[in-house]
Amino acid sequence: MAVAETKNLTTLQVKRFKPSDNPTNTYLTDEKGLWAWMTTVDHKKIGLMYLGAVAFFFALAGFLALALRTELWTPAKTFIEADTYNQLFTLHGAMMVFFVLVPSIPAALGNFVLPMQLGAKDVAFPRLNLASFYIYVFGAIFTFISLANNGFDTGWTFYTPYSSDANSAGVIWVTLGVFILGFSSILTGTNFITTIHKLRAPGITWGRLPLNIWALYATSIIQVLATPVLAITILLLSMENIMDIGIFDPALGGDPVLYQHFFWFYSHPAVYIMIVPGFGIISEVITTFSKKHIFGYWAIALSSLAIAFIGFLVWGHHMFTSGQSSVATTVFSFLTFLVGIPTGIKILNWVATLYKGSIDMKTPMLYVFVFLFLFTIGGFTGITLGALSVDIHLHDTYYVVAHFHYVMMGGTLMALLAGLHYWWPKMTGKMYNETLGRISAVLIFIGFNTTFLPQFVMGAQGMPRRYYNYIDQFTIFHQTSTIGSYILGVAFLIILYNLMKSLINGEKAPANPWNSRGLEWQATSPPDFHNFDHTPVIIHGPYDYHQPMEEFQLGLAVSHNGHGDHHEVTTDETEKA
Repeated sequence: MAVAETKNLTTLQVKRFKPSDNPTNTYLTDEKGLWAWMTTVDHKKIGLMYLGAVAFFFALAGFLALALRTELWTPAKTFIEADTYNQLFTLHGAMMVFFVLVPSIPAALGNFVLPMQLGAKDVAFPRLNLASFYIYVFGAIFTFISLANNGFDTGWTFYTPYSSDANSAGVIWVTLGVFILGFSSILTGTNFITTIHKLRAPGITWGRLPLNIWALYATSIIQVLATPVLAITILLLSMENIMDIGIFDPALGGDPVLYQHFFWFYSHPAVYIMIVPGFGIISEVITTFSKKHIFGYWAIALSSLAIAFIGFLVWGHHMFTSGQSSVATTVFSFLTFLVGIPTGIKILNWVATLYKGSIDMKTPMLYVFVFLFLFTIGGFTGITLGALSVDIHLHDTYYVVAHFHYVMMGGTLMALLAGLHYWWPKMTGKMYNETLGRISAVLIFIGFNTTFLPQFVMGAQGMPRRYYNYIDQFTIFHQTSTIGSYILGVAFLIILYNLMKSLINGEKAPANPWNSRGLEWQATSPPDFHNFDHTPVIIHGPYDYHQPMEEFQLGLAVSHNGHGDHHEVTTDETEKA
């Protein structure tokens, strides 16, 4: 008894709950009909609704990207006017950042898997979860209203003085839309933090959390702390446009550089809102398809928190040419190099995990390798841009465009595709065609590099970004980039066809097709409405592949007619806080 009091050990009666490969009642069959979906508080359905909305906005932004690349096939006008071109690249950027990349992994995949990985029935605040989705939709409606009011051509950053135009109704509408959208991000982050702290199953200590949960935890902290800064900035910009208050407009006594400080104080941490959850997915997929314990668990977990902290201190590296002091630029340059260290720790540990692993080259794993290649290039070019003398030359060139896409699309989007293919059998109960999945992954790798590698070269040669026309020497680079964009388009269409086809006539997915030790895979595919028909009990970490599968399928014992079909385990609750 003294030992139990000192170490806070709890003895539980448990039994094995092997998930059925033929579930009769799932969250997809529990409540049917449009109204049931629109009013659901089930985190899985809300995650799927987010996923559908994100896919819709991604398709729109992708079509805009293809239009931009088609226009740039020739040095002069190809088929659209200059003003239209400005509006297209602005809408493409705003839609990809605010409506796709920021919510894609946390709100879509995170909503679906986070409670399951914790052994919970739902998130802490289910109704707040549904409200955050409708706030997201409401913000999107405001953006579309702006298109009906002459649109906006400020660039996705809404820099002043471009956006300080009292006569531009489109700018006012879209900035209000982004303002509303921020509340969705804040509520999601608050929900996740509370869920992780309060709803973990027995035995899930901080040292047994999946690394995907650590990543979502760090992301949620950034969402809660950084997003209000964007909201205030956008609100000040709207007040200036509507009420002629001088905040950022020099003609009214304002300072346009102040807007850049406010905007990037949010938007650089927002880069980590987009990429850190992707890191969590990569950790999950690598261990599953290497059948090996993750190398350096605590280093990866704490590096997510380190990125979240340092990410608040590096916003000034976007402003090396803005006239800030040499002391400030030097400090921001140093901090930019510093934030690369925790990211490098992750890359090192992932590669070490692969070493001597039993690697299974399924589609999710292919996307992990694509991620590692592309994101590493994005990271190294970020260090290049962090060097003061180099950035002065490369600022506002296509080099920055290529770097940004290697980090955001090569990082976040590849991780999203890895996670989508990894958890697709769990979400839908269907298996996709593995051959088509591999073909699409290879095509994305080829198309992506064909699109963006030439942009590094022409950026280094001085090609400015956002230009409608260009000199003849850059023609070959732009045309190569355009060809790559169409290869990318074809690859995404193959993914869409493959996943949709699996819903219609795909092979039925077993409960655990990847033989993973993750807790979410100990539920049926698709899961029960409450995820598990028992309360899971955890006695091992999520990456202990040397332990038998039976010991990952334990739950609180249920007595059947007095027969004791249970045994006792001891769980350490010391860290349960």
